[in-house]
Amino acid sequence: MLKKIKAYAELVKFEHTIFALPFVFASIFILEKGLPPLEKVFWILVAVVAGRTAGMAFNRFFDLPFDKLNPRSKNWASVSGLVKPIEILSLAVFSSAVLVFAAYQLNKLAFYLSPIALALLIFYPLGKRFTNFVHLILGAVYFIIPIAVSVALEGRVDISMVTLGLGMAFWVSGFDILYALQDIEFDRKVGLHSIPAKFGVKKALLFARFFHFLTFVFLMLTGYLAGLGTIYFVGVIILSAFLVYEHSLIKENDLSKINVAFFTINGYVSILYFIVVLLDVYL
Repeated sequence: MLKKIKAYAELVKFEHTIFALPFVFASIFILEKGLPPLEKVFWILVAVVAGRTAGMAFNRFFDLPFDKLNPRSKNWASVSGLVKPIEILSLAVFSSAVLVFAAYQLNKLAFYLSPIALALLIFYPLGKRFTNFVHLILGAVYFIIPIAVSVALEGRVDISMVTLGLGMAFWVSGFDILYALQDIEFDRKVGLHSIPAKFGVKKALLFARFFHFLTFVFLMLTGYLAGLGTIYFVGVIILSAFLVYEHSLIKENDLSKINVAFFTINGYVSILYFIVVLLDVYL
């Protein structure tokens, strides 16, 4: 049983939830200037965790034919058989149902809009089959997170959540480009699409840097529209220094530090953003 649980946790990369959850809480505090009723927070968290689990499960299910051929993924639970394809699909469907149920518990508008989130979660793993800009589809998933929080809490879309969503979208799209550098040759060989596979390492790095510059711009704009203070703006500048450092780790002729840049630095970025928002709201 423990082996199976561990296999499922590896399948959906549960630890990567750290990329989204701090931004979820940051969205809540920006909108409410504090915590709303805990019941709403609970259902928002259920929706986010269920959505992310569904997205990863759909990704693993649709990518299985390619993951079996990729040396980088040969030890994954989905490839080794620890988790069978029918189990992966069942997890994706179950998690999708939990997401829709959580949205229903929040309000009718959240419930009616929940299929859009599910469509994007399914569309992302399929996107690499036909578009080089598949990274922006993943960005779109993160774009709707703060918007969904706004709908869940207020039944409307606050403009500051739109700019925060754009900041998150370009942040995720940028580091997804960096992550795709690992598979550039494999993707070209099997006919999968990505910015690195299409444009090469040098231009892919330029795309990622430009996207992360847009992240900085939209996070600053979010602070202005939400009426946040000095702590927030100084914090975003510090956060941008982490993004600059992330890009300094990856060079055209040296991709050995991609995992450090992807997992460690981006984890710091999301946590730092939440801390900055928290301090600004309360101080």
